[in-house]
Parts: sequence; structure tokens; C-alpha cells
Amino acid sequence: MTDSPMHVRELQWIDPATVLRGLAHRPHLTFLDSAAGHELLGRYSYLTCDPFGTCVIADGQLSCNRAALEGDPWEGLRTLLARFPQELRPHLPPFQGGAAGFLGYDLNRTLERLPAPTIPGLSLPQSILHLYDVVISFDHRHNRCWIVSTGWPEQDPARRSERARRRSDEFAALLAGRKATPDEYLGTAGPWRSNFSRDGYIAAVQCVIGLVLAGDVFQANIAQRFSARLSASFDPVAFYCRLRLLNPAPFAALLRYGKLTIASSSPERFLKLDRRRVETRPIKGTIARSADSKEDQRRTELLVTSEKDRAENTMIVDLLRNDLSRVCTPRSVDVPVLCGLELYASVHHLVSVVTGELAADQDAVALLRACFPGGSITGAPKVRSMEIIAEIERFPREVYCGAIGFIGFNGCMDTNIAIRTVMIDGDLAVLHAGSGITAMSDPAAEYEETLVKAQRIFDAFDPAPSAAS
Repeated sequence: MTDSPMHVRELQWIDPATVLRGLAHRPHLTFLDSAAGHELLGRYSYLTCDPFGTCVIADGQLSCNRAALEGDPWEGLRTLLARFPQELRPHLPPFQGGAAGFLGYDLNRTLERLPAPTIPGLSLPQSILHLYDVVISFDHRHNRCWIVSTGWPEQDPARRSERARRRSDEFAALLAGRKATPDEYLGTAGPWRSNFSRDGYIAAVQCVIGLVLAGDVFQANIAQRFSARLSASFDPVAFYCRLRLLNPAPFAALLRYGKLTIASSSPERFLKLDRRRVETRPIKGTIARSADSKEDQRRTELLVTSEKDRAENTMIVDLLRNDLSRVCTPRSVDVPVLCGLELYASVHHLVSVVTGELAADQDAVALLRACFPGGSITGAPKVRSMEIIAEIERFPREVYCGAIGFIGFNGCMDTNIAIRTVMIDGDLAVLHAGSGITAMSDPAAEYEETLVKAQRIFDAFDPAPSAAS
């Protein structure tokens, strides 16, 4: 195997958001955005468009460029990616061409026998992954950026090399010719409506607490679904640029697929695969921040010492250790960080880190399949928790609590948990916010936690929000 046809062009540094605004109207744009600038978690961003292929999973069936592929969709995805073998260039950011997009939460029904949601949602596919031969990559630590062009889907080495250079030239011309778009926010959202009243959500939490006390489940994550209509002048790209300023996050993303836009400000990594090293970073434990520094410090101490939150986090860590052990080498799964504190714009979180070494006969798709969906947004045991979620929430979660990110042709992968994530389908915006329920939950506090998690996104829809709100 050789990656010699790849063409790499280093550019003068330019802020990724500036590139986004210049290329916002290119087809099937994907922006994987380390907006928070975290030294360890927010080093790389990626922007790409104009894919050579589109893989869609709908109703459990995979299609590529609208041609249906029979059989298991996960195996089909693995087979497709294997057509484009590529070595890792270690001096470059790891996404060097590959599949990128979303894996919706409702892919869980391709893995387990689960009840179907009883109320229609946006009718999105279970997954959309585009196959990108060119990626603009950004290294925030060193302020360097590149155009990486692979030459796929050409299989002949000479033709692939020629395509790689030509496509690199095309993207360089796009960047040189980009026009700055207005930075002001355009458009508004109508009143937000939830599928739960306050009393209804509290009753749902009480129901889950009863199931926990009966020994049916240890915990389950229950979410509200908010929806609002958008004005005709609403600009999804301007909205996302505002969101990333109000709620910067290390695993943010913007996906622009025609009338469908996915805007994510997720703080949570689902799965990272770098060569054979696996990392997942489950979040369990949240408290709202305060503008008063002393009160903010008091809240961090409350969170760090919270018996309920620490127990919830530890429970999910055990679930993820079990998931990883299915595809990692024996005794390689470790927990280097348990209930570590992380600070974000509007909340503090307890975050653990679980690592492992992927077995030699496994790959990125097998890793996804073994762990999907992430345990931090289902509960434990996972299957029973997902049954309860379907019964109580009734709406499909669609992108929410699935994963957004990339699976590289070189075997690398990085994906988020799609929380703090908005789905915009035409003039309708949908946002979920959830909370993990255990026997120690206070139903009213769990309801308020969902509002805290959603507030910065609500603010980003306001034409003139206050960053301090």
C-alpha cells in the first residue's frame, strides 16, 4: 500500500471560521470545529466540501450514491472504506480524507431489537456520511493549515496523482476567490416548544426513579425535545458562528447538507482512534456556572463532591470499559482520569477518560459498532435504558446523542457525542437536552439541568443575546 499520490499544500494561516464563511455555500460542507481552543482536546479543525460519494443509512439499509447495498449496514460501510486504503502521514492532522458526517442515535435499532418511536420526527436518515477526497486541516497549536488531497476515487496511481493535484488546485482557487460574507446575525426563531411540560418531565423522572428502585435499570438519560419555527431570513451559518462564540466547545461541528443543517457545540468526545490507541471521554455530572467567581468556585466543589454525580459517572465508566473490552486487546482498557473537572462557558462537567488498545483484527467501524450509542447518553444497562428512552420520549432522537465526526481512509477516527446539537430542517429547528436519572435524582433539579444545558443554544438564536446570560 502506498499513499504517494496524495498532494499536500501548506497555506498561510487563516482562521477556520473565516474559511467557513467564504465556502459556506459549497455543496455538502462539513466543518469539524475545535472552537474551544483547548490545548489537548481542541488542537485540530477540518473543513471540507464537494465529496465524491455519499453513504446514507435509512431504515437499516446502506446506500452509496443512491445505489442500495444489501446486508448489514455496518459491514457495508467497512467494505466501502476499504476500497480506499491510505497510509497515515504522521506530520499532518489525522483526518487526511475519508468519511465524515453523522451517525444518528436511531442507528441503535440496527444493533438491538428496540421499540420504534411513536411520534414522527424530522424523518432524517439514520446516518449521512460523505466521502471526501480533499480536506482543509488546521493545527491550532502551531497556527498551520494545509490542503490535503488524496486523489480518490481514482484507483490507477497515475490518474489518482493527477486528480490529487487538480483537486488541490481547485480548493486553493476556492480559498483565493472566497468572498467575505456578512458577520451580522440574520433571522430569528419563533417560541420554543417542548414535548414535555415541566410537570410532565418531572413525572417522567419519577417514573425512571421507580424503575431504578425496582431493579429494572441503574440509570437512564431522559431528554426534552424543543422545536421552533425560523424566520425566512434565518442564516444557519451566521447562527453557527454566533453559537461557537457563545458556547465554544472542543468537539463542535457544522454540517450543511442542502436544506438540512446540523450545528453542534458538543463538549464530549465519543471515540477517538489514533493508530491503535482508543480514547473515550464520557461526561456525567453537570452544574451551571456563576458570573460570581466565589459562587462559581463553590459550585465546582459541590459538583466534585456530589455523591450522585460521581456514582453516575463511575457507572457509565464501567459500561464503557465493558464496551471497549469487546474490541480491545486483553487488559489494555484503563481509566487514567475518573471524574475529572472540566470548565465550559455555561456549565462545569465531570469527565472521565477511558482508553484501550484496539485489537489487530478490529478497525474504526468495529469500534463504533461495539460502543454505539455512547453509554453516557443512554444509561445502564444500555439496552434496557434505550427501551425506556423510547417509551418515555416517544420522539426519535435522530442526530441527537448519536455521533458527528470522521472515519479516515487511513484508519484514524474522531467523533463527538452529538449533545448541545441543533437540527435545522428547512424552517424548523429542533434541539434536545437531557439529564441522567438515578435513584438519587431530584426531579425538579433534573428538569432545571436540561434548561441549563440548552440555554446557550437558545441564546444563539436570539438576534442580540448577552454572552453573560
